[in-house]
Amino acid sequence: MGWVLMLVVLAVLAWAVVVFNRLVRLRNLVRAGWADIDVQLLRRHDLVPMLVEAVRGYASHEKTTLDSVKALRGQAMQTQSPAQLAGIEQALEQGLGRLLLLREAYPDLKASGNFVQLQRDLVEVEDHLQYARRFYNGAVRALNDAVQKFPDLLVARGFGFREAEFFEAGEGGRIAPKVELSP
Repeated sequence: MGWVLMLVVLAVLAWAVVVFNRLVRLRNLVRAGWADIDVQLLRRHDLVPMLVEAVRGYASHEKTTLDSVKALRGQAMQTQSPAQLAGIEQALEQGLGRLLLLREAYPDLKASGNFVQLQRDLVEVEDHLQYARRFYNGAVRALNDAVQKFPDLLVARGFGFREAEFFEAGEGGRIAPKVELSP
């Protein structure tokens, strides 16, 4: 009887160690995914002032659009919560879209080699950012599944593992932006 009890205790401990290690691996994937998003957002944020200055030279009376994009960049750089950051980044994305649409109203801007290169760099960053978001949200989904499922949730709660936040577009991100250009 004593051996059976000892085997059961050892089996439960082995299971708890396996679950704990899996939860650590999933949490580390979430952290790595967030770091990837952060790197891409920093790259985008570095491009914003250069884009604003490139446009300012050709469309200086588009001050509202330029100031809005700069302000959103500042907010985004100070926010750490994935949910809050997603909303700010969505607004920044829309602002950058308006900024890029100015090239249609200003042919000289469209012909600027500097602006064209910045636009290419921004497209590349957006592609990398989309991949990083998918990776991060996949890692969050895997961690949240593990933390919520019985009996693994017993180990998760015991060691303080919590659900992670998804990086989602807010309600505004699901609606196509209305673009208005000043005459």
